[in-house]
Amino acid sequence: MLRIGNASGFYGDRFDAMEEMLTGGPLDVLTGDYLAELTMLILGRERSRDPDRGYARTFLRQLEKNLALAKDAGVRIVANAGGLNPARLAREIEELGTPAKVGYVTGDDLLGDRDWGPGAVTANAYLGGGGIAACLRAGADVVVTGRVTDAALVSGAAAAHYGWGPGDLDALAGAVVAGHVLECGAQATGGNYAFFGEHDVRRPGFPLAEVHADGSSVITKHPGTGGAVTPGTVTAQLLYETEGARYLGPDVTARLDTLRLAPDGPDRVRIDGVRGEPPPATLKVGVTRAGGWRNEVVFVLTGLDIVAKARLVQAQFEDVLAARPPARVRWTLARTDHRDASVQEEASALLRLVVHDPDPDVVGRALSGAAVELALAGVPGFHLTAPPGPGSPYGVFEAAYVPADAVRHVAVLPDGTRVPVPPAVGGPGEPLPEPALPEPLPDAPARHAPLGRVAGARSGDKGGNANVGVWVRTDDAWRWLAHELTVERFRQLLPETAGLPVTRHVLPNLRALDFVVEGLLGRGVAENVRFDPQAKAVGEWLRSRYVEIPEVLL
Repeated sequence: MLRIGNASGFYGDRFDAMEEMLTGGPLDVLTGDYLAELTMLILGRERSRDPDRGYARTFLRQLEKNLALAKDAGVRIVANAGGLNPARLAREIEELGTPAKVGYVTGDDLLGDRDWGPGAVTANAYLGGGGIAACLRAGADVVVTGRVTDAALVSGAAAAHYGWGPGDLDALAGAVVAGHVLECGAQATGGNYAFFGEHDVRRPGFPLAEVHADGSSVITKHPGTGGAVTPGTVTAQLLYETEGARYLGPDVTARLDTLRLAPDGPDRVRIDGVRGEPPPATLKVGVTRAGGWRNEVVFVLTGLDIVAKARLVQAQFEDVLAARPPARVRWTLARTDHRDASVQEEASALLRLVVHDPDPDVVGRALSGAAVELALAGVPGFHLTAPPGPGSPYGVFEAAYVPADAVRHVAVLPDGTRVPVPPAVGGPGEPLPEPALPEPLPDAPARHAPLGRVAGARSGDKGGNANVGVWVRTDDAWRWLAHELTVERFRQLLPETAGLPVTRHVLPNLRALDFVVEGLLGRGVAENVRFDPQAKAVGEWLRSRYVEIPEVLL
């Protein structure tokens, strides 16, 4: 058994998690995920100002405090904190004063390999776990990488330990699934969980996986830490940012429709049965680029006649916007007001203006200042949520694909030896048959109630797309949900998705539906066109919508 823990789900996660994981119980490997689409853009801008930067400096500060502790405990550390400069981070670690063998993985940075179009800041292929495995097999105490898939931190460590090769598809797929559960830290132990009231999640612990030689695993956490590990918390994370039954990766394609979950004791959930298929023949490349400039003004509208007040504000702004029209203008009215409110904030709605343009002057202080000029000439009760300000730069994310054999994946071992990592042999998989739906529940009395009374959900972003996973916890509830929540019904409940492509994937083993909404987030989180730019709360919005639920389920 190989015990792999996680101490970071994103750049900015709990700083003391590394120490907690190293002191809370036995571990063999500790991983940390520091990269995301927005993070790559931030690191790219940082590197453009200073070529020695471009990595997650928080990770280095964590190691300053904890590397000796990890060495004493015999725990090896694997993290993608190298970002755009893993070689520099590796050198910084070697200079911390604690003797350690440091390896790093490179080859993902493709920015200079081709023309990625105007304004490209970063272009990084998502590598697999082969380079990580090579460094660990060479005795590395610490391995830092650039852009690898989040799950590769776990699958690479497991492959090194068990000696798996490219043909061990089922074992690799099982480890990838375990890695996907761990990658977002406390989201697997009750964080961001739909049924959060069932557990004490004031400070959930971080997860760990006991990975076995066949790729099966048990998800758990250190004793005495907060939160909980249940089939529900694991299901929620399994559905996060996935796009159907096939979970594509550079080493293996994991079949999420084949896995099985089962309780294995308190705070222990077993995952097995995962089938693996060859990976695709291409690697995904995340391209971030400077998109231009944006600005935002939020008007607070209070009391009566909210819609009429919003129309007046927009009419008063017509001349301002017409003088130098921004490339894109978006108005949204959030009806956060309540009738006959006893608290002023509850009597207020928010009218939000967001503008984008390549020219910073077009969306600059002149535009936001025009809002302030309405202070004594606008709607009654006029005020804003913030003073006027200049525009700010924004970026966009795009996914591209290149042949896997066109990427130079290299493991740099602790002694400096550079070892090329050949790509896994891949190809397109056969289309999957449509999963069989369960028999519907017989007609019975129903009650108008929120969907969340019976269903959990978790949502997130994939570039400009949103993913919404919905699951239930009983067979009868599944018999109802599978037939009730069609694509058409989904669009009705979330009207903002009505004009967008929506795909539904059915995962019977998880009693779950996975919806992918294309284009809901514009061109990604960095563009910030939406109130919830990463779609984190779309699932909770869906759970709050009222539907007719059979009374036997309530």
